[in-house]
Amino acid sequence: MARRFLVDRFGLHGKITAQPGTRDQLVEHLLSAAKLMDTAEGCELYVVSTSSDDDAVWVTEIWRSKADHDASLALVGVPELIRRTRPLIASMSESVPLVVRGGKGLASEK
Repeated sequence: MARRFLVDRFGLHGKITAQPGTRDQLVEHLLSAAKLMDTAEGCELYVVSTSSDDDAVWVTEIWRSKADHDASLALVGVPELIRRTRPLIASMSESVPLVVRGGKGLASEK
């Protein structure tokens, strides 16, 4: 019998543009957020990425559910980190909510 990947996880993929000259600082803040997600119920993936030629930072998240994602925003330290990070952000665009269907690295069922 073929393996079937679990479906209907909640995902987000978004582009955050840093204020000029603050991209590395923004990345550090987002990596701090990733560390906070170590204890977040339902967080399966939180990845921070950059490209070499602009102020953009990409964040990719996979959650067991949207409710788990929403609850993570109230974890100890998260609201404070959001407040400290906002001044570094020039814009947030291309945020795409996703239905994650499966793939390498995600739990699967037989």
